Amino acid sequence: MSDRRPRSLRWLWQCLLWGGYTALSAAMTAAFMGHSSGGYFISIMLGLGLLVSSEALRWLVLHRGWLSRSLFALLWRMAVAIGILAALIQVVVIVSLNLGLTQGWLQLTGSDFTVWALLAYWFNTMMPLWLWAAGWLSLQAIRRSRQSELLRLRAEAERSQLEFAALRARLNPHFVFNGLNNLRALINEDTERARQMVTQLSNTLRHALGHSTAEMVTLAEELAVVQDYLAIEAVHFEQRLRVEEQIEAEALTALLPPMSLQLLVENAIKHGIALQPQGGTLQIQGGLIDGRLWLAVRNPGRLDRSG
Repeated sequence: MSDRRPRSLRWLWQCLLWGGYTALSAAMTAAFMGHSSGGYFISIMLGLGLLVSSEALRWLVLHRGWLSRSLFALLWRMAVAIGILAALIQVVVIVSLNLGLTQGWLQLTGSDFTVWALLAYWFNTMMPLWLWAAGWLSLQAIRRSRQSELLRLRAEAERSQLEFAALRARLNPHFVFNGLNNLRALINEDTERARQMVTQLSNTLRHALGHSTAEMVTLAEELAVVQDYLAIEAVHFEQRLRVEEQIEAEALTALLPPMSLQLLVENAIKHGIALQPQGGTLQIQGGLIDGRLWLAVRNPGRLDRSG
């Protein structure tokens, strides 16, 4: 139903357009040539020919990929097609008119079929086709512009959804939940430490939010967030979490994707420290080799090879 409705609507507009042209042509013929069956026949045949030709032009443009070509290539193809279609219309009109006149079916007065008259008829047939083509191509340009804008908006919406999904993945819900629970416990026990934890938690969340679209950050910036993150986790794990950092000073200005080191640290705690009853030491190492950054995060966990 969705395909039939636009098609039937298009045919309705086409019939109304060329029907109106036929009626206007017949009225002008009657005004200048008098009432004659031949004159009305010419107007009707021209209207039908223009209707069929406009549909043929539409098919050529859409199915031959003319809209994807340059403006010059489109125009000269349209000129050739319109010229040929107008000539075919004139041939059909003249042949059928002569047949009707010779058989006595039609009467026509003042007909002139000289070379110059035929050229004038041909030109007059091309003009409505050119006007139709200009209007139709303008509508196509507007439609393609709207479709491009719609595709752009959809792409932006999909990108926003992906960014939101990535942001949700970065904000570990268990970390936030544990951090808030520990913060609630510290408020009554150690207000100064609770105040520090609020700052550390806000720094961690601000980093995740602020760098959700950033491409690269320095290692120093990433380490600052990791240290805040580890300070929050230390409240949860207490003495079970010990941290050792061995970072070369010249590596601090090196660039890396945001949250990349923190994800390594999170996994090291989740799959190492958290699984050990006695906890363990988390080692963070980094430096430069031939100008390239290297990082290592070690935990006391063991790789389960049974799976």
